[in-house]
Amino acid sequence: MHLPKKPVSYMLFFSGLILLLILAMQPLEIYEFHKYIAILFPSGMIGVEQRDLLILIQVIMLFVIIPVYLLTFYFSWHYRVDNTKATYDPDLVDHKLAEYIWWGIPLVFTVIICVITYFKTYQLDPYRPIESDKKPLTVQVVAMDWKWLFIYPEEQIASLNFLQIPAETPIHFEITSDAPMNSFWIPDLGGQIYAMPTMRTELHLIANKTGDFRGSSANLSGVGFAGMHFITRASTQEEFEQWIASAKQSEEGLNFEKYQKLAAPSENNPAEQFHLEESDLFEQIMMKFMHPKRV
Repeated sequence: MHLPKKPVSYMLFFSGLILLLILAMQPLEIYEFHKYIAILFPSGMIGVEQRDLLILIQVIMLFVIIPVYLLTFYFSWHYRVDNTKATYDPDLVDHKLAEYIWWGIPLVFTVIICVITYFKTYQLDPYRPIESDKKPLTVQVVAMDWKWLFIYPEEQIASLNFLQIPAETPIHFEITSDAPMNSFWIPDLGGQIYAMPTMRTELHLIANKTGDFRGSSANLSGVGFAGMHFITRASTQEEFEQWIASAKQSEEGLNFEKYQKLAAPSENNPAEQFHLEESDLFEQIMMKFMHPKRV
């Protein structure tokens, strides 16, 4: 193989070689990293819809980006200093057809992206319930320093740093924080949403299949941030009911007084289950920072 002798030719040659190597490595990278990049290989309906929207927008953008790169290489080659046959036309700057092309085409694609994003954003509103023939499961989430508490109000249990849900069943999360603002995120199932003290945010997700998925905090919250993660286990309905029954038999009860001790800052807490002693625990947690009612 003979290398080109001109500097510009060197640049084009090595740029093309690097591009070919990147393209050749793509199948291997996808195969090796699919288990680690949950947002590109999700296991929930919402996550799949968000991934597809991301890919669609990227593909549309490539209709502008690829021609720009191709023309960049073409102009670099055609108008190189040693090409005496290339004619420079300074009047092209005011060429109306050229102006329509390089302003009009990107504008059309931008409008297309805006319209698609508008409708998909409404469809994927985290507050919008998921349509299903199954009754949604409500789970109340509390972000603490540096752990997660999951309260199942209808089942009258609570779980620390462990979330179990039935697969193919819509999950309605009610989320708050008993610490600095945080962010609740299960990448395999869908996007994150913030958790804030005295406020209730909502998120609707669903797992398409059984499995264990990593949940975490997506917002820096202090020294214990790195250990603020949990396991989300999507199981069959039967396995979920067995887990609920087991949690109800837990010797550890949880009321607001005991919760206050649990909420003290701590790191790397193991998973733990409780039976609820107060059904309005989540509301008490939300109201703990509010001023008392005036008589």
